[in-house]
Amino acid sequence: MDLDEVADRLYGLPPQEFTAARTREARAAKEAGDVRLSREVAKLRKPTVSAWAVNRLSREHPDELRELLEVGERLRAAWREQDADALAELVRLRGEVTATVGRLARRAGDLSAAAATEVDQTLDAALVDEQAAEEVRRGRLAKPLRYSGFAPAPVTRERPSRRKKDGPETANQAASDESASDESASEESASEESASEELGAVQDEEARRRAEEAARKAREREEAEAAHREWAAQLETARKEHDERAEKVARLERKLAKARKKLEDARQRLEVARREERHARQRLER
Repeated sequence: MDLDEVADRLYGLPPQEFTAARTREARAAKEAGDVRLSREVAKLRKPTVSAWAVNRLSREHPDELRELLEVGERLRAAWREQDADALAELVRLRGEVTATVGRLARRAGDLSAAAATEVDQTLDAALVDEQAAEEVRRGRLAKPLRYSGFAPAPVTRERPSRRKKDGPETANQAASDESASDESASEESASEESASEELGAVQDEEARRRAEEAARKAREREEAEAAHREWAAQLETARKEHDERAEKVARLERKLAKARKKLEDARQRLEVARREERHARQRLER
């Protein structure tokens, strides 16, 4: 048994079962003599609901998740190569696969609005960040992921330069150059319009991310409060058990003290009886 095997088992469980299962796994490793593994298992963090929902994708919907991550690889390649045409197509495909996989993740449980937002945020991070994609693929997330950077925009085409020529023989060529220049200007205008749309999308994305961050913090606050209530309840239970056992021990100690006193009295009577019996036997033998 190694840490990978244990982590795979634990992060496939619902969050409410994680802590007890982690305790059992750590105890089993310790009883088997592997103290190092026991300590590593004990350090594994309980997953949030949204992280658990994403973790289930790698186990229950590997094909759909693989498609999303492949789109992410192609998208990152298009950004690196500044391929505007490929980027436009992949952005469209990104929306489709993210929506599909997001629905599958949300079916894993009754997710709150905040948790559902964190699922979408994690999938977005996996699309644009290679390390995030690997973490999602492994299915051992303890918390949702977030990508805070921006993808580079495709380069725009440069306007072709016009060469001036003198003489009537170049009139037709100039007209042709002018027509080509107009077409290039039209293409550049369309490219600039596309870039403007992309800038607006980036701004919308940043606003959405800020909203997601607020929702994430609210979710973490809810989970922290729930964890505090759980441990407060366990503390009260442990305190009551301690007090009951302490009282039981005190009662037993009082009984033991009485028994020892009686034992001492019996010992003294035994000594007196032995002495008197010895004296009586001596008088009898005279």
